[in-house]
Amino acid sequence: MTTRHTAAGDVDPAVRAELARLRDSIDNIDAAVVHMLAERFKCTQQVGHLKAAHQLPPADPAREAAQIDRLRSLAESAKLDPAFAEKLLNFIIAEVIRHHERIAEDTTTTAEAPGE
Repeated sequence: MTTRHTAAGDVDPAVRAELARLRDSIDNIDAAVVHMLAERFKCTQQVGHLKAAHQLPPADPAREAAQIDRLRSLAESAKLDPAFAEKLLNFIIAEVIRHHERIAEDTTTTAEAPGE
């Protein structure tokens, strides 16, 4: 099978317009994903501070496993590869745990520092 490559000027204007429309949609979705992740991390930062204040561990393997199961199910119903969804969530969880560990360290350091 061969693929014919054409110069951008050789592409039908209707095809270029459809490609631009689809790319605009992708750009909008990407922006929404970034904003949703930012909101998610705002919440997980609050969780990290709550955990640190009560000396709870940064990671919660039972919660993480439940979230992975839940996300895999959501992915299946959305016709998204569940393995991809799990990899994405594992990446996010690892980042959240890293944040929680840093918050716990900062909280411990602040608690141990002499008062002013």
